[in-house]
Amino acid sequence: MSGFNANDYLDDLPDAGDAAPHDAAADASASAAPESPQGKPSKPSEASDAGAEQAAHADAGSDDHADGQPKQQQGPSDADGADAHGDASKETLTPLGQAKKEAAEYLDALQRERAEFVNFRNRSKKEQERFREHGITDVLTALLPALDDIDRIRAHSELDDSFNAVAAKIDKAFAKFGVEKFGEPGEEFDPTKHEAVLHKPAPEATKETVDTVVEAGYRVGDRVIRAARVVVASPKN
Repeated sequence: MSGFNANDYLDDLPDAGDAAPHDAAADASASAAPESPQGKPSKPSEASDAGAEQAAHADAGSDDHADGQPKQQQGPSDADGADAHGDASKETLTPLGQAKKEAAEYLDALQRERAEFVNFRNRSKKEQERFREHGITDVLTALLPALDDIDRIRAHSELDDSFNAVAAKIDKAFAKFGVEKFGEPGEEFDPTKHEAVLHKPAPEATKETVDTVVEAGYRVGDRVIRAARVVVASPKN
């Protein structure tokens, strides 16, 4: 076993002047590094993350204030607001108030339905009356030749009792349905209801009058079915 040589050990040690600069540089780098909240030096990755977060906040602030005003948060749509208002009004009504509101709505709907029904009933009545008048007119028009023959027989000969009874029943039946017979000698001539088949000068006449009724006229209400065909006596001048 070789002995310990003290001179060789001392020769291998570094000099005091060379070690001092290296220690000073290490201390300077340690003091320059930023410390973490716990007082420990922060790592390079933590420092880069902090810088990126600050940059993101800065970009967001610049976008918000680019137009000079901060962006407003978008509110609910108008439809949603109306629904919410309607729901809130329903919730504020008491059961009695809600019942009164529904009763008013039902009453309004009933009144509209009643008005429509009244109008429909009036239209139906007018249509029925018009159809009835048309039916009477058709029957009367078909029987006009027979009625004219009865009038001629009455004017030129006397009717026996049986025939006279039949003629009276026919006249009553037409009167029941509103059929009116017109045209009498001596009445003033009216072109709206008389048809002049002949004009006869009359020295004593001061105005046109009916001298002879050739065929009687018939009307239903204000509607003339057939104008009376007459001979008119006219003033001589």
